[in-house]
Amino acid sequence: MRFKFSYSNLFNKVQLFSEPAIILWAAILGVSGGLTTVAFHECVKLLQTLHSNVYGDVVQIASNWNIWEKLLIPTLGGLIGGLGLYFASKIKVDANSDYMEAVAIGNGHLSIRQGLLRIGSALSVSATGWSLGREGPIIHLSSMVGSALGRVNEIEGNYLRMLVACGAAAGVSAAYFAPIAGALFIAEIVLGSMASHVLAPLLIASSSAYITITILGYEPWLYQLPPIYLVGEFELLLSIVIGIFSGFGAPLFLKLLSLTRDLYAKTGMILPIRMALAGFLLGCIFLIEPSAAGKGDTLIHSFMLDDSWIIESLILILIIKLISTSVSVGSGAVGGVITPIMFIGASTAMILTHAFALIEPSVLHFTPVFVLVGMGAFLTAGTSAPIVAIVLLMEMTNSLQIAAPLIFASVISFYISRLFTGTVMFGITSKREKQDLVSLRISQLKVRNLLSPVDTTVNPTQTLREALEIFANTGVKNVFVIGEDQEYLGILTNKNLTHGIMSSSPLDEPIPADFVQRSFVDPLQLDMNLDEVQNRFFSYNGERLPVVDYSEKPKLVGLVYKSDLLRKLSEIKKIEDRRGSKSVDIRR
Repeated sequence: MRFKFSYSNLFNKVQLFSEPAIILWAAILGVSGGLTTVAFHECVKLLQTLHSNVYGDVVQIASNWNIWEKLLIPTLGGLIGGLGLYFASKIKVDANSDYMEAVAIGNGHLSIRQGLLRIGSALSVSATGWSLGREGPIIHLSSMVGSALGRVNEIEGNYLRMLVACGAAAGVSAAYFAPIAGALFIAEIVLGSMASHVLAPLLIASSSAYITITILGYEPWLYQLPPIYLVGEFELLLSIVIGIFSGFGAPLFLKLLSLTRDLYAKTGMILPIRMALAGFLLGCIFLIEPSAAGKGDTLIHSFMLDDSWIIESLILILIIKLISTSVSVGSGAVGGVITPIMFIGASTAMILTHAFALIEPSVLHFTPVFVLVGMGAFLTAGTSAPIVAIVLLMEMTNSLQIAAPLIFASVISFYISRLFTGTVMFGITSKREKQDLVSLRISQLKVRNLLSPVDTTVNPTQTLREALEIFANTGVKNVFVIGEDQEYLGILTNKNLTHGIMSSSPLDEPIPADFVQRSFVDPLQLDMNLDEVQNRFFSYNGERLPVVDYSEKPKLVGLVYKSDLLRKLSEIKKIEDRRGSKSVDIRR
């Protein structure tokens, strides 16, 4: 017996991309995510070497620039980055340009050409000192690998979306050395699901990325803490205060970024010129304070290790970074906002710690902890994802000692930030919340909210001739048969009446009992919600359904029209669309 071997049998797509096999692909995408992260960092180093003959800490590089370099290099970086985004916008493709939308509400298709141009733009501004994080393009690049892998193998639907999600989780993990937070970021913020079948492949992908990047020699923790333990009531109180300030401060920071974007838009400049202008403004800021360059991680390390900071200098650096970040993000540049928002949280926590030290000087011993607490609390308020923020900060420090104060501050900031509707860091969050709110409003509405009076009824004592006149005058396909006290008896259909007439049934005699159908439709009840009403209409090919009260005997109390149901659903959607249109996604 000859065994026939074929490529299609070996690489059957149903087997290779089944639910168990997705774990293997998640691991592969994790390795890919680690490699693409390294590649992005190396490209940044290459660009730094080209324009400054040195690479490394962007703050140190900017400090060594002369006056003309401080003005010229960020300007050129913005111009080149703007050209990349401009050409990307001219590419017309049937694919998403944002990995979050591709995973959450899209089909998993990411445009490779658009993506490469956007990543090139992010490289240009990252290497020239713009106040943007690097996690955005890193995550997008890793997601593109997942999308490309699936599309090459002609995979569609949920499997393709999951491959993109695994790539994104790997990017987060490699960017922040956070294997658990990488998976939670995609699950909580992008997918909105913590189900096991969702988390499992995401965890494999993010863990593989973490292992890959550590094997390649990168430090496993971004921030390291000395052995400090919080035990006093003053430390707990300060954590709560940081949480309160973060809950108010993060939404205001996001609104500032949105306002800056609107101001840029009013200039009417095309994107390359707008970003070149932003680069020049950043260069002017660097003339005043070179430490404003970059995403802020250098200053965060300084906050944790340098005890010479005073409150006046902290306020000054916070103001300067607010301006530089607003100039960078508002111009339309692509990049990450997670690190900048964490820097604002760290600065706020430093100011509060020094202010609190005027009352209780001992809190200064815990400055590194409060810096991290501020970072986590601000990130929570900006993303509405407390679990992600808490786990991310703990993984970045490899420390459990910040858990208690971080949890207090993050949870408090989360609930306070919820008071500021319409401003979000990730637009997909507001879209999903809007969909959930629409579903909630639909579920709260009942049949009684759609009730219409009954206008076509007969009783069993009426004749077939009278019933025929009702059908002729109203044009309906059925009428409802009721007895005394509106007792619901069933339905008389046009079809049954026609058959009766054709079979020579006497027209002047009462309606025969066998003409009345009791199981033709399943009546609605007053306490049903709109989801249940929709399901009834899906299984019934008609315009209206009777509403029956079964509290005593079946009593016909009204009708529900399909058009009224659709109108109500449309009204709810329009209300939530108007609310959602006020939201801003500060990454765009």
